[in-house]
Amino acid sequence: MKSQEEELLDGQDVTPKQSLSWTQALLATAAPFQQISLSQVEKISPTALAYLGDAIYELYVRMFYLLPLQRSGIYHRLVVEQVRAETQALHLRSLIPFLKDTELEIVRRGRNAATGRPKRLNPEIYQQATSLETLIGYLYLTDYQRLNELLQMLHVEKE
Repeated sequence: MKSQEEELLDGQDVTPKQSLSWTQALLATAAPFQQISLSQVEKISPTALAYLGDAIYELYVRMFYLLPLQRSGIYHRLVVEQVRAETQALHLRSLIPFLKDTELEIVRRGRNAATGRPKRLNPEIYQQATSLETLIGYLYLTDYQRLNELLQMLHVEKE
């Protein structure tokens, strides 16, 4: 009888490739299902972009921690630590020096759209987290290669 790990990895090479990480490859399969024109994307509210960006960011983090295989409780703890508003705010601040003018404008729009924060959070932290999610949602729809580039700059660490 095979162990759970052997069943999950049966016949799969889990050695990461140097040129394209398996996380990038998996995210690439989640690229937008339909093409949306830039003019359509520009009509999407920052709140809606943040909603999408939140999902894409969490998917990225979940895939990042998928290997080595672990119990689901460990996955949950690792992912929750990365998707917390405080961590997202840190990530945004680390990316700011590398952002283009158009990306900085998206970040500004996301910051201004951030409302209804949880009481435990400083409003500035919540605005920064929402700004990061807005940027991720925007880039997911408009420039997937740039999104991957920025995600690779984040300091997400294996435990």
